[in-house]
Amino acid sequence: MEAPLYPDFPPDPPTPRGAQPAFWVGPRHLAGDDGRLYDAVADTLAGLGWTSLTIVRGRREPDEPSEEHQVLRSTVVHISPDALRWAQWTLPDEPFHLGDLPIAWQISARAEASSPLAGWSAYFTRDVPGEAVADFLIALDARDQPTATLVGPGPVLDAVAAHGWLRDVDQPQAAATDPTFTSYISLGKVPPLIQDGDPHVLATGADETGPAGWQAWADPEPGAPCLWAASFAASVPHDLVAAFVASLSSTEPVLRRVLPEATRERLLRAPAG
Repeated sequence: MEAPLYPDFPPDPPTPRGAQPAFWVGPRHLAGDDGRLYDAVADTLAGLGWTSLTIVRGRREPDEPSEEHQVLRSTVVHISPDALRWAQWTLPDEPFHLGDLPIAWQISARAEASSPLAGWSAYFTRDVPGEAVADFLIALDARDQPTATLVGPGPVLDAVAAHGWLRDVDQPQAAATDPTFTSYISLGKVPPLIQDGDPHVLATGADETGPAGWQAWADPEPGAPCLWAASFAASVPHDLVAAFVASLSSTEPVLRRVLPEATRERLLRAPAG
């Protein structure tokens, strides 16, 4: 790691009695979400001035007492001040799966507030580092036009290569992996059900190859489920994906109390505080 794990970090408050100890850990892409993926992202959105709404779906029979009302699903949606971008916490809402993992956050954007449809969506499962999702949202919030394509795909792989990731020998412009061959970023066919407003994507048949989108995932134990996965519709601007992977591949350690079982032995860690 380029950044030292010990002396340059400010001291943390004492660990409350009974709480798990905190560690500075790396590499970030194997550090998980600390069990705080919702809180980490929601705090970022609150700081950006996004509004949160809770949508509750339930079933209630006539004359049924309120205490017996059945809440079937509850979804939290965060909406930007201009209503052009939103983030939905889908985990309690029976989400579909990505890499056999349930989607936790779905982030979408549209060109005009009058449009009922998203121009693109991006999806993140649990254990995606919250710092990377937050940096994706900060970059999205800073954009005047959240659906405009400003640059080509080059900056995405440039971002991870700057942190020591290796470009694929056969696809140097479309794929890369970290030096331990556990995490990957690839530009290719988009998985089913990924929402995209591009009419070329909508018109693509089941046996046809449509516009390519970025996919990222961590696979620390071959044959076992992925640690995490992220999928970006073909229309997601490349600079936003670059912001995500630059944060994901960062060599700076992150603070964690909860370490993923699948990568616990792969992590460098030092006590915080």
